[in-house]
Amino acid sequence: MDLRSNIPGGPIDQKWENHKADLKLVNPANKRKFSVIVVGTGLAGASAAATLAELGYNVHAVTYHDSPRRAHSIAAQGGINAAKNYQNDGDSVWRLFYDTVKGGDFRAREANVHRLAEVSVNIIDQCVAQGVPFAREYGGYLANRSFGGAQVSRTFYARGQTGQQLLIGAYQAMMRQVGLGKVKLHHKKEMMDLIVVNGRARGVVMRDLVDGKISHMTADAVLLCTGGYGNVFYLSTNAMNCNVTAAFRAWKRGAAFGNPCYTQIHPTCIPVSGDYQSKLTLMSESLRNDGRIWVPKKQGDTRSPEQIPEDDRDYYLERKYPSFGNLSPRDIASRAAKEVCDEGRGVGPGGLGVYLDFAEAIGRLGEKTVSDRYGNLFDMYQQITGENPYKTPMRIYPAVHYTMGGLWVDYNLMSNVPGLFVLGEANFSDHGANRLGASALMQGLADGYFVIPYTLGGYFGQGGIERISDDAPEVRQAVEATKEKVNRLLSINGKRTPTSFHRELGKIMWDYCGMARNEKGLRTALERIPALREEFWQNLTVPGTGEQLNQTLELASRVADFLEFGELMCLDALHRNESAGGHFRTEYQTEDGEAQRNDDDYCYVGAWEYTGEIAKSALHKEPLTFENVKLATRSYK
Repeated sequence: MDLRSNIPGGPIDQKWENHKADLKLVNPANKRKFSVIVVGTGLAGASAAATLAELGYNVHAVTYHDSPRRAHSIAAQGGINAAKNYQNDGDSVWRLFYDTVKGGDFRAREANVHRLAEVSVNIIDQCVAQGVPFAREYGGYLANRSFGGAQVSRTFYARGQTGQQLLIGAYQAMMRQVGLGKVKLHHKKEMMDLIVVNGRARGVVMRDLVDGKISHMTADAVLLCTGGYGNVFYLSTNAMNCNVTAAFRAWKRGAAFGNPCYTQIHPTCIPVSGDYQSKLTLMSESLRNDGRIWVPKKQGDTRSPEQIPEDDRDYYLERKYPSFGNLSPRDIASRAAKEVCDEGRGVGPGGLGVYLDFAEAIGRLGEKTVSDRYGNLFDMYQQITGENPYKTPMRIYPAVHYTMGGLWVDYNLMSNVPGLFVLGEANFSDHGANRLGASALMQGLADGYFVIPYTLGGYFGQGGIERISDDAPEVRQAVEATKEKVNRLLSINGKRTPTSFHRELGKIMWDYCGMARNEKGLRTALERIPALREEFWQNLTVPGTGEQLNQTLELASRVADFLEFGELMCLDALHRNESAGGHFRTEYQTEDGEAQRNDDDYCYVGAWEYTGEIAKSALHKEPLTFENVKLATRSYK
């Protein structure tokens, strides 16, 4: 497998502009001759579909939702980063670039990150022009707040529903093109396989989630914009339908998978409340701007929070990381919360929680100002917990949130399979081993609005894309493989539900490949996951048929992929004998409990190739070079 990053030459602040000038162009009349399949209609997918159709390409947008507006991007709360420096507090493209590289613990590709920072300044203008209702200051200027891992205020927001408002903007742009006939929307259809013909990605196999019909579609390129794989842990902040299937099936068709073990634990989630909970609820990181995080100083202190005086409280993030305090990066804040809970100082049921307290902010700003900033988040918390956060501190605990790993892509966002482009969270490229808050929305829209329109044209401009027949052997094989898998799932007739297998897999992943990992635990997981997978294929029950709405069948298919992908994640985590960002191996930490990287041996992207058996997957390495940001021990103290 040849991993060519295709990073252009020249100074880092000129790479993207020079590269755009060098890319081949497709004239407007010829754009009408090309067709593109976009899988996923979140921020990356909807923005890409809208922009490519506006340019004249024929776009097919595929979503398993009944409406594209139900994509998981809608759940993002706190904001979107951009290096506008509206606050005149020292921000710049360089500062955003530096913070992102440092925040990712020096495990991201410099050139991609700098381009992201450059493009960020255009995203806000684009979204304002679409009517996205960003928060504004009294004088009408766009407001900003800070997020973890930064000492400037660069995050634009729409209260606690930024993702929803940004998605509506991209959705409207896409639906305009649907109305004009340039985008054909295929809803309630799930991608089941990638069609590769003569080494190029040329289409997808889909299953209609209403009538079960399996069909295929061919095109000149395929864009995967299908989000992350956090639901491999069963409990996460992701929507329950989020899955790894599209990316995983592409991996089995030859696409490399980069850094699968890099998963993000978010420090600000509502704690688990029971054994049969189906998902977790995120409380936006933006709350840490005004909320102070603390636990009792003494173990076993069961007093209610209002009864615990200041002298008996440990504001542990402010104590340990005075420069960043409560806005320390997510991986650091998460591990710090786990540490105090492991010491027996956690709060709430089971001691798995810490306080997020707004008493000081309410006293300083007034309840109305706090409500204006976070009111919908406070309402959501109260509806879920029955507790009023204006009167008593929120209880929070870390949970799986985002995935930094994903399909490997080059500078053009193309995988090692020509014609297969991967955008947003589905690729590995921009966040290293830990994503800074408010950068997910930034990456999705940067990729869709401002990167792929150039790089896809560059691919088409090279030529060599032949017409293919719907009856081509590769097309027939992919369709038949999908039908065979569906029939196999339906024919087992065992006694266990897909959910029971998913829950058991999730516990294995959380216990052994979650917030803290070690060699012994990872080897245990690598023994237990194949055994669980074997039982799955012998004892699964899926009622009903494949020719109807069958949500148990949908879930079973996704869990089958998780049961293989979880093994790949553990292999990746086991081979990386270092701690970096969210990948925390307990054997590799400093004296004060911080992540200890090994730049001599592991300063690379670990890209895995499918060889027919998960345990024998082949590891390929793309070395990471840091010419502009000096490799250093990350410190937020």
